Amino acid sequence: MPSPSEPRLAAVVLAAGGSTRLGRPKQLLPYRDGVLLDAVLDLVRGLPFPQRILALGGSADEVLAAVDTSGFDVVINDAHTSGCSSSIARAIQDIDPSLDGILMLLGDQPGIRPEVVETVLASRGNAPIAVTRYEDGIGHPFALSRATFPALATLHGDRGVWRLIERLGSAVARVRVEGRVPRDVDTEDDYRALLAEVARSA
Repeated sequence: MPSPSEPRLAAVVLAAGGSTRLGRPKQLLPYRDGVLLDAVLDLVRGLPFPQRILALGGSADEVLAAVDTSGFDVVINDAHTSGCSSSIARAIQDIDPSLDGILMLLGDQPGIRPEVVETVLASRGNAPIAVTRYEDGIGHPFALSRATFPALATLHGDRGVWRLIERLGSAVARVRVEGRVPRDVDTEDDYRALLAEVARSA
């Protein structure tokens, strides 16, 4: 993790999707000893972020009834059907003003390793955005400075932050890490493949 003299970021977990392609709340899919979202929240709890925010929307009541969200500021995105950009815009409204930006993770991507988060935080430099450069492509987590907040507040759809990354081009830091982009879950096939990966690694 960064030293106290380096930028301090809030962790933002995006878990507001309505799981339309899956047909049931993917946040609550059984995974290891809990559910999918548990794994991501546990990852974030294990790292010394000064603030942790969880963005919910679709199935929010079910998620809150089933998942331990202790240690997180929960925000509800009523516009979640318009895409995850609306969840980012909602989350940044509640960022502590003393913090320098956010570290963004997906609530349906439980395979991100703590050392990857630490590497991104320690290696982002002064870039407005840092992305994780896995062996097979770009993936989360993303680190975004407070300077990007005005742009984040105006993004639309599921790919808004990716379009911002493309627009900034060489200004974006690409932090290299070992391994492939962790699988996220949008469909039943994704979920079965994730469980198969867990079984192979056991």
